[in-house]
Amino acid sequence: MMQTLVGHTSAELTELLTLKGLPGYRGKQLGKGLYTRFLRDFEGFTDLPKALREQLAQEFTLAPCTERSIQSAPDGTEKYLLNLPDDEVIEAVYLPYDERTSVCVSSQVGCPMACSFCATGTEGLARNLTAGEIVDQLLFMQAKHPEQRISHLVLMGMGEPLLNLPNVLKALRLIHDEVGLSYRNITVSTIGVVPAMEKLAAENLPITLAVSLHAPNNALRSELVPLNEKYPISRLLEACRDYVEATSRRITFEYVLMAGINDTEKEAHELGVLLRRQPLCAVNTIPYNTTDVAARYQRPTPEAARLFREIVASYGVNITQRYEKGHRIAAACGQLKRSTLKLGSTMRPLPLLSEVPTEAVPEPAA
Repeated sequence: MMQTLVGHTSAELTELLTLKGLPGYRGKQLGKGLYTRFLRDFEGFTDLPKALREQLAQEFTLAPCTERSIQSAPDGTEKYLLNLPDDEVIEAVYLPYDERTSVCVSSQVGCPMACSFCATGTEGLARNLTAGEIVDQLLFMQAKHPEQRISHLVLMGMGEPLLNLPNVLKALRLIHDEVGLSYRNITVSTIGVVPAMEKLAAENLPITLAVSLHAPNNALRSELVPLNEKYPISRLLEACRDYVEATSRRITFEYVLMAGINDTEKEAHELGVLLRRQPLCAVNTIPYNTTDVAARYQRPTPEAARLFREIVASYGVNITQRYEKGHRIAAACGQLKRSTLKLGSTMRPLPLLSEVPTEAVPEPAA
């Protein structure tokens, strides 16, 4: 398999070409073409001599992601199914708003966390994405929409980003340093992998951390999120406070509302009590996006969602409801991929909670 150029910094590209006896400044031209001109084939690098373009095409692959399918919604949302070089498949979503343009990208092929309501979690994990595969989702969607510059990035697609922390960190630095997207416009989601949260805090990057909470007590959260058995709510909130103290950045608690499961007045009061003294936090409620994972999980009524927010807000907690986009196009994470999952896939579930890794997750084959 040929080496892929996306995922290397301009300095690394310069070194790569220098080792091949080529002028170092050509590496900077490559970096500019990849990360600021969003080129998807070597022929687009018109500032490089034709002979060099042909040589590079013989020795390297430019980018790892290719389009497999796309679903579009009337609101402009586009959900892409992307092929990777080893024939694995991931999802990425383009989300245009009036005031910004955001993309949601994946960090793993599948997910090992086995959350009971999540379409991706039911399929298990194949492997981590490389830094280049993470970055290239953004580059791919920017190339598809050259008229509108992407301003925000969220790592809320397939996978648990903090179980792929080294590659996620390299990807974030590439996106900041090479593409030019501000760290402050980047959000990283986690289900609550506490040791990795502590490592991320130590990096002191001004990104927003979104913690998937989904329940205000351990009994219910363990039912929805098995990892809660390993890192219960008290330990999770301690890690959140440490993150805020280290970075001075706000924590967003994601809360998927499921009818009759976690959206009642009881859970609303419990959540208000739980978070009323949590520093620099906000709650983002998301009505459940119905999937075929389990019939018991359904969307709440608008009235139930409104009452839930009002009760939580009465405790002085900042709470909003996410503006939904793409509800009609399999927008729940993993839904589009589930429709293409083949028998014999390398997906596998997490074997034991005691074995939850913080970094040692399979990498792509060389």
